[in-house]
Amino acid sequence: MFRSQAVFATYLLSIVVFIGCKKSENNLIPSSKEDSNTLKNRSLSEEFKSYWYDGTAEITSYDLTQERYGELRKGKAVNIFVTEDFLPEVQVKANAVAETNIPVLKLNQVKKYVTGIYPYSVMTSVFYPVNATEHALKTSFSMQEWCGHAYIQLNTKKDFEIVSHSYFEGEADQNLHLPKTWLESELWNLIRINPNELPTGDISVLPSFEYFRMSHTPIIAKNAYGKLMQGDSISSYTLDYPEIKRNLAIYFNSKPPYEIERWEETHPNGLKTTAEKLRRIKSKYWSQNSTQFEYLRDSLALN
Repeated sequence: MFRSQAVFATYLLSIVVFIGCKKSENNLIPSSKEDSNTLKNRSLSEEFKSYWYDGTAEITSYDLTQERYGELRKGKAVNIFVTEDFLPEVQVKANAVAETNIPVLKLNQVKKYVTGIYPYSVMTSVFYPVNATEHALKTSFSMQEWCGHAYIQLNTKKDFEIVSHSYFEGEADQNLHLPKTWLESELWNLIRINPNELPTGDISVLPSFEYFRMSHTPIIAKNAYGKLMQGDSISSYTLDYPEIKRNLAIYFNSKPPYEIERWEETHPNGLKTTAEKLRRIKSKYWSQNSTQFEYLRDSLALN
């Protein structure tokens, strides 16, 4: 009897050791195609579907205070979130329904402000898959001001394929291949889908293309520290970049659909860009391009 108990105890111990040594599943995004077996399907709740698949976009306007050239400028920002089908090969919006389409949550973030006599217009677009823990499939950035304009596009293939065009010497017509890592721009979309998937601790992040063009620095990933603080009503996610002395903090509602209420970006010079929510609507804006719909800009406090 004693020998049987000993054998049984040894068996139990072996199970405990096996379970303890087994790697836990996580939501880490693979760094290459070879790691694609670590992708996890994401289950979307009925609450998510009812909000994001109602045939409208969520449009939020913000009162913007933007750091530029060592001064703070007043302006407006708008975040447009909308779901749509995405063509995986050519990586553009699909015009027709097909089984091969990839459902994405798209963010178009627009900023407009004035520096002295001339205006700035800045836009970032992010196409993020909603059904799997993959990177943003495509990210693009454009900046227009009286001196010229710049454009950057990232496509997620085997690695990050980046094309960049700028009127500045040393930045014109670049083609880059970078290993996959977290994208600062995709984290805005991830907040809206599931904040619990946000990366925390010491991580490698490719900062926003807006940062690279405004600072005129090479496009390369940086070490950062991510922190998620969950509150009863408002939660926050922060990225701190010690090397470039930059900090980004995004504040959002703690319950679905996790609307973004404000954000702050601390510049290396100590000045802080801030955006505070003004108004929010759900709208089929793409069909509201007649002059009769101009009143909707009043509802967003954009006039």
